[in-house]
Amino acid sequence: MALLGRAALLLSFGLVVYALVGGSLAAWKRRRRLALSAQNALVASFVTTLVAAIVLFIALGRRDLSFVYVAQHTSHSLPLGYALSAFWGGQEGSLLLWLLVLTGYASLAVLLNRRSRELIAWTVPVLGGIAVFFAMMLCFVSSPFATAAAPADGAGMDPSLQNPYMLAHPPMLYLGYVGLTIPFAFAMGALLARRTDERWIVATRRWTLAAWTFLGVGQLLGAHWAYVEIGWGGYYAWDPVENAALMPWLAATAFLHSVMIQEKRGMLKIWNVTLVSLAFCLSIFGTFLTRSGVINSIHSFSQSSLGGWFLGFLALVIVFSVALIYLRLPLLRSKTKLESLVSREATFLYNNLLLVALALTILWGVVYPLLTQAVNGETRSVSKPYYDFFLHSFGLPLLLLMGIGPLVAWRRASLRALGKTFAVPAAVSLVTGIVLLALGFGSSTPGLLAYTFSAFVAASIALEFIRGRRATGSLSRLVARNRRRYGGYIVHAAIVLLAIGIAGSSAYQTIREQSLKPGQSMRAAGYTLTYVSLGTRQLQNAQQTSAVIDVSRGGSHVTTLHPGKSWFPVEQSSSNDVSIYHDPRSLGDVYTIADGISKNGTLDLKVLVKPLVNLVWAAGFVFVFGSLVAMWPDAVEQRKLADRYAAVPV
Repeated sequence: MALLGRAALLLSFGLVVYALVGGSLAAWKRRRRLALSAQNALVASFVTTLVAAIVLFIALGRRDLSFVYVAQHTSHSLPLGYALSAFWGGQEGSLLLWLLVLTGYASLAVLLNRRSRELIAWTVPVLGGIAVFFAMMLCFVSSPFATAAAPADGAGMDPSLQNPYMLAHPPMLYLGYVGLTIPFAFAMGALLARRTDERWIVATRRWTLAAWTFLGVGQLLGAHWAYVEIGWGGYYAWDPVENAALMPWLAATAFLHSVMIQEKRGMLKIWNVTLVSLAFCLSIFGTFLTRSGVINSIHSFSQSSLGGWFLGFLALVIVFSVALIYLRLPLLRSKTKLESLVSREATFLYNNLLLVALALTILWGVVYPLLTQAVNGETRSVSKPYYDFFLHSFGLPLLLLMGIGPLVAWRRASLRALGKTFAVPAAVSLVTGIVLLALGFGSSTPGLLAYTFSAFVAASIALEFIRGRRATGSLSRLVARNRRRYGGYIVHAAIVLLAIGIAGSSAYQTIREQSLKPGQSMRAAGYTLTYVSLGTRQLQNAQQTSAVIDVSRGGSHVTTLHPGKSWFPVEQSSSNDVSIYHDPRSLGDVYTIADGISKNGTLDLKVLVKPLVNLVWAAGFVFVFGSLVAMWPDAVEQRKLADRYAAVPV
């Protein structure tokens, strides 16, 4: 089996090398048959990579410990689902997943865009070149098919990874990370082909939306995993690897907004290719962080030699992108200029600048400790207040712009028109702010501003739907006529929910800690928690010790919670088992952690009451719905695009 996996990867390597070399020659010499051959090689590389992936899945399912990778990441007592998830739980398997998704995406992109011969001819070698790097790493640097004498049992899996969310969180992130390769490859292909019109944007619009959606959903799944599994009471800790996923998402968000200006006005061509290159480079940088071992994180892999390879590849991509953009500057310059600082184009540009500024400040926070270590030999970490400051400085204006942008006219807007347009949203936000101050929410200025700005954005979105419905007669017809626009509004509504949930659960949470003996109680935000008893039970691969906590409010029983700890004998480590009550009235949680359990039965109980935190998770469902609406094929749009490019030779 291992031999078959190695052979499949070697064949994949040969195919993507051919796609790179043959595709480059075909595009340069304009040889159509050779170009088709290179495209077919790229498609075939997905099949061979899939064979390698199936071999590894079978080995994991069988717990074939003669595979070194399987022995390092599974054990006989590990449940099947988690054993299969070990595919992306280690260095080699995650690299194979990257190559599998990359060749799958590349194959589909090639098959769907073969009519654009000149553009796809140059795009194929770019995709092939990226695939060559990952295939080379798997074949010659870090193979998942190394074998050795099988031990009696495997090393098992980190207990924190033995969670259902780990079955979905990493694959979602990979679909997002790798998905950003497609718009990057098409952008570079367009520059190589000297085609700087909007064709590459049209070809990759839904690819970018899909990658952006996967990346966003992956982060929310990861946040929920951290919330229910790690046992610290939060969902985002500004961990370097968490930031590594957030940065390309922010860059992709900026790109999705700015391409609308290029399509509508023919502006920002240089900015757009720069943004798409930045998003891809940040995705590679995130991969470098997790695989180099240069940072200590629960999300990262152990120290390895892969870091240098990824750093070199990242440097190569940056040099290639910058050089190509510089060489094509004369073709990228736009004749259309910004006519007014008060226009939709201008608000989109402000939005872009804030998003990129936030991404770059986060990048500096991640890189600074690495630079101090390299220069001074000592690590100076960047703390949470640094990130919170810039989140408030850039995030709150971004939230406000999200409500302003859709209501401002293209090209130029008069002050009188703006006054009429913003009267209702401004009044709603003002009333909201006054009411919140009266209710005592002024204890946190960022929280109060987040609520007030969210009210402004929500009113703006509602106003847009009301106006559109009056014009069309029904919401379904309205959305069907411009799915991209109204899908975007739904995504904005998801961001509003996210902002409210984050503000409520962080700025206005209550935290209490107390040591309790059976029969004793503690209070937190109106709840009374009584420690009743302690018990143990044996799971398939762990021993669990749990407390019984009676939760009441106003003298009435609410629920029973069971915080505790689990001991994993194979892995020789323990994990926190948090217990959470979801309060339907506050849309918040009563979150309990067993910080310590002594031999005499004393419980160190930590309680966090987090109002509105469930809006964070609800935002994920709204986000997915809005993204699907925006991606759904629009017949009117397709006809316009067909007419627009009908006369363009391909």
